[in-house]
Amino acid sequence: MDAKTVAAHWEGNAETWTIYSRAGHDKYRDALNTPAFLEMLPPVAGLKGLDLGCGEGMNTRAVARLGAKMTGLDIAPTFLRYGRETEEQDPLGIDYVLGDGQTIGFPDASFDFVTAFMSMMDMADQQGVLKEVTRVLKPGGFLQFSILHPCFVPPTRRNIRDERGEAVAVQVADYFDETEGRIERWLFSDIPAEERARLTPFSIPRFHRTLSTWVSMIVGAGLVIEAFGEPMASEEVAAAEPVVADTRVAPIFLHIRAVRP
Repeated sequence: MDAKTVAAHWEGNAETWTIYSRAGHDKYRDALNTPAFLEMLPPVAGLKGLDLGCGEGMNTRAVARLGAKMTGLDIAPTFLRYGRETEEQDPLGIDYVLGDGQTIGFPDASFDFVTAFMSMMDMADQQGVLKEVTRVLKPGGFLQFSILHPCFVPPTRRNIRDERGEAVAVQVADYFDETEGRIERWLFSDIPAEERARLTPFSIPRFHRTLSTWVSMIVGAGLVIEAFGEPMASEEVAAAEPVVADTRVAPIFLHIRAVRP
């Protein structure tokens, strides 16, 4: 599957995704994943950053609020439209540009850092993307990205629950299946049932890679891995947002930071 096909899928998702994520239905992002990502992020005040696969810009804006001068790049025009509209209403100095990550349209060494919130596992030619990231990073600059955890969220995954409906274990399979562009269809689980019934599920091309493949691609792009993160919901967060309680059994997300020497 090529980047053009990936773009068509995400453009088809963008309107519904933006409306419902901004309405607070992306619980994993808001309650756990983004806060953990920002906690792991080094200081960025005064630095120039690129948010790769920025979507409608929610996370881009979170990084900009830390003092960075941000550019958001995404493959879907509708996401960019929403990002630009929000920037007009509440300016944070963010530029939004159209692109697929395989050919990042900026000169060498343009950015102090690159972020990618839950976008890399949905990109075709991830090795090519990582090489482009390395090219646009300044020496000493870093890439920090989050993905579905390769070990605990492979193509087949199921929560095992007790009689109270609480997750107590995770069943995984097809870890070594690195099928190109497997289409996954789902909606945010927190959307009320009556609304879900009239919505078209998201159509998401996924490019699962094993953990060893990710490490090989990162190292092969000329980056040095600096940190891993595996966010787990605290007891308080799990009680407030039960949908994320399964992350106390096994991690759903993997955060990686790598530096260009």
